[in-house]
Amino acid sequence: MARLCLVLVAFVFALVVSVDSSSVVKHTFIVKNQTLRRLCSEQNVTVVNGKMPGPVIKVEDGDTLIVNVLNQSPVNISLHWHGLFQRRSGWADGAAYITQCAIAPGTNYTYKFNITGQHGTLWWHSHRSLLRATLYGAFIIHPKTSYPFPKPYKAVPILFGEWWNGSVVSIDNQRNLAGTGPALSDAFTINGKPGHLYPCPDTYKLKVKPGKIYLLRIINAALNHQLFFKIAGHNFTVVAVDASYTEPYLTDVVLSGPGQTVDVLLVPNQPPKGYYMAIQGYNSTGPAALFLNKTSTAILEYENSTSSVPEMPVLPPFDDTPTAFKFYSNLTSPINSVNNVPIQVDVQMFITIGMSVTPCATCNVPNQKGIRLSANMNGKSFQLPTNMSILRASFTSAPGVFTEDFPTQPLLAFDYTNSTKLLNQTQFVLAQKSTSVKRIPFNSSVEIVLQNTAIITVESHPMHLHGYDFYVMAMGFGNYNPTEDIKKFNYFNPQKRNTVAVPAGGWAVIRFRADNPGTWIIHCHLETHLSFGLATVLIVDEGPTPFYKLPPPPSDYPQC
Repeated sequence: MARLCLVLVAFVFALVVSVDSSSVVKHTFIVKNQTLRRLCSEQNVTVVNGKMPGPVIKVEDGDTLIVNVLNQSPVNISLHWHGLFQRRSGWADGAAYITQCAIAPGTNYTYKFNITGQHGTLWWHSHRSLLRATLYGAFIIHPKTSYPFPKPYKAVPILFGEWWNGSVVSIDNQRNLAGTGPALSDAFTINGKPGHLYPCPDTYKLKVKPGKIYLLRIINAALNHQLFFKIAGHNFTVVAVDASYTEPYLTDVVLSGPGQTVDVLLVPNQPPKGYYMAIQGYNSTGPAALFLNKTSTAILEYENSTSSVPEMPVLPPFDDTPTAFKFYSNLTSPINSVNNVPIQVDVQMFITIGMSVTPCATCNVPNQKGIRLSANMNGKSFQLPTNMSILRASFTSAPGVFTEDFPTQPLLAFDYTNSTKLLNQTQFVLAQKSTSVKRIPFNSSVEIVLQNTAIITVESHPMHLHGYDFYVMAMGFGNYNPTEDIKKFNYFNPQKRNTVAVPAGGWAVIRFRADNPGTWIIHCHLETHLSFGLATVLIVDEGPTPFYKLPPPPSDYPQC
């Protein structure tokens, strides 16, 4: 009995220490329009607290975060905490019309959730229309223990973005009205600045001490471009992606798709001068596609630099798919760190992803009359509800908001990546709009094969799943062959991500355990493709205990 008492006392003490070591972190986000100057002109844009990028959120694993969002802008907004699990707090996920209705002008909403079992670099952004062009920022979760890599002298967020010379709301409305492809931005940015290669140069500068270790927290917040990143004369060691540690990977180039984060260690070990940090787009679609063929720069400047002219890196060709595939496919989790990869699969889904068209009575664009560009998953082009969020409809069993008929296999089987055979085959091109979802039993192990298609064009799609990390079991080119390609699966230490770049004209297989009840959208993080309908929603059932059940929505939950 005495020993039992001692054990109970020790447990209670440990619990108290754990609770006491956690904090409540509070932020106030005032969203309003602000005039910013870029590329020699002034634009009125929507930002948080007057900044672009917006505030950096810093928390520790175990903390509770409270963000009071006051919408003083003229547009509806919604903020998503990209990569956060939102266990028992799905009302705070921030996906417009999936987990909440938008925050209307003149109203506010308080996001409150716990950070549980996560550490590393994530980010927050608008989850409505093109507004995330200016509404975004870094989200840093510090671990309770030390890093599994050398302690950095300094950690620096490096956020990639895009800038439009014009109102992104107006540009998006015009594109939606016409039913056409993406409106190209005018510049890429690094930490909100385009750099020296644009008119009226405005350039981010990072000063470094030789020999020190720097942790660069790279976040691709661009809307429609995957981006190559290099620093002249320097190498990186990748140590994490999407807030999950990796086996250290040495490289001189980093590639990230929209939504992805990459943590790299950098040691300034070159002659003391200036070096350009540079980004340029990876064009996975080929020369005919709309593509921003520009380079943006920042400067890495050594302490006591001896030269005022920075050195420029040699960037990969824009269409360098071999380099892209090498970077993405060579990442792995740390050796001996993985013990929960689903081996047996309960729910199998084979999902084709790609472009399509849908009927459009009002569209009158030459060569596109009566139709508009769309995108689809298994032939279903996702349409957001307007009268109620899917989470609320699911929670209250409200009818008429969505249908549970998303197919687990393509509606038509075909030679998915053979563009010659698909040419002019309208039965493969036409996709109907619907709010079609898939229900997943609680705690089931899920495998999803994401198969790219060559309908209209091939393209590398960065696919993001809310509410979960997943293991990337394998990826490759061509049509997925379940008999042969399963031999390529990495059960030992597959990379863990929340956003996977499915190779152009290829496939990726992901697995996860559905132990987080809620309504979770899985979608392409190319913003135009999301608005086109390249998405669906997984409704994960509740579990048997209170810990695996969703509480009611908060009192200030936005209404449609």
